Amino acid sequence: MRLRVRPVERARLPMAKPVPRPESLLAALPAELSQSLFAKARPVSLAASETLFVAGEEGDGCYRVDEGLLKASVAAATGGERILAILGPGAVVGELSVIDGGPRSASVTALRDSKLSFVGRAAFEAFGQSTPGLYLHVKGRVARAMLNLAEAFGRDLGQGRILIRQKVSQSDLAAMAGIARENVSRVLNDWVHRSLVSRLAGYYCLEKRAVLEREAEG
Repeated sequence: MRLRVRPVERARLPMAKPVPRPESLLAALPAELSQSLFAKARPVSLAASETLFVAGEEGDGCYRVDEGLLKASVAAATGGERILAILGPGAVVGELSVIDGGPRSASVTALRDSKLSFVGRAAFEAFGQSTPGLYLHVKGRVARAMLNLAEAFGRDLGQGRILIRQKVSQSDLAAMAGIARENVSRVLNDWVHRSLVSRLAGYYCLEKRAVLEREAEG
């Protein structure tokens, strides 16, 4: 007699409330915050094929695309380039290196004549200090995604530690949080450094659930 083997289904991840999937940390902000940040921005014009900045450069500020089209790319291991994103009006580029102080993570070039608005590092930092929501908004999204996973797949290890017994990629977390994967990576690195999250045999572990709950509320 032939046995019928039932296929094993991949566990479905619990999804947070659906939100648009932006390519930028700042694109996830409420409209009023983004408008306030760029209220006194300096206009910048790029001709088609002109480079805005290249990977590895120091980040001196961030840009919002008002008109035109840009591409963000990195050098491919096999030569040439790998395009990460195509950026149209409303997209914000360059904010990651301003936030964490690191170099530009990608090169950005105009695909056609473009007009942008530029906010320098000093103005960005001043706005961030006067507007806590600029940073808390994105961290809160990632925290809520992690807590949703803990609720669905969590195993209580005691002392506020929750092991998520489901392997999840940063892309999965990005989809749940509604932000770009690069932003999830930055947030997780910060939490690992602060001993809020760790990795055990490929699984995420919430080391201090109460702290993440406060970040989610923020």
